[in-house]
Amino acid sequence: MRWKGQRPADSPALARGAIPFHMMSGTEMRITMTDRAVVSSPRPRPFVNAAIAAVTVFGAAAMGNAVTIPAIPTWYAGLAKPWFNPPNWAFGPAWTILFLLMAIAFWRILERRTSRPAWRLALAIFIGQLVLNVLWSVTFFGLRDPASALVVVIALELAIVATIAAFRPIDRVAAWLLLPYAAWVGFATLLNIAIVWLN
Repeated sequence: MRWKGQRPADSPALARGAIPFHMMSGTEMRITMTDRAVVSSPRPRPFVNAAIAAVTVFGAAAMGNAVTIPAIPTWYAGLAKPWFNPPNWAFGPAWTILFLLMAIAFWRILERRTSRPAWRLALAIFIGQLVLNVLWSVTFFGLRDPASALVVVIALELAIVATIAAFRPIDRVAAWLLLPYAAWVGFATLLNIAIVWLN
């Protein structure tokens, strides 16, 4: 049998010690195909994931601000408040920093995408706490119902703690980034309780 073109011994692949595909055993074929699949797997998309994280988190922030900002100089200004109530100007910078940390944490989790159920559960819990965050603003400032908002903010605090617990096995830094958020919402819960008590 004559070889057309290069002979097997002259093949560059054989010169490097590679085995021709038609001479491989079934096990070697499976290993080769697995290696090719690993090489061709999709790479992380940091810019796309960063955009998803930013739009998701700051979109929720915008929805909350839409009902919060108009109520602060009017209805909220007329409420009796405890001595530890921060000045109104402090809320904006504080929430901006917290939402930024939240977006970074979310981005880090998106970058570590896996097929494991734990990753999907972490995303679901994170989105759930975002929904509760917006719902608290709607209930407290939009509906002007501090008593009902207290129930929501307690649920929000529990959801944040659950998010931290879900993030930790995937990315510890992402979990740590949410600690200031948990602390602030804990403070907001105390403030909400005091407002309900005083009004």
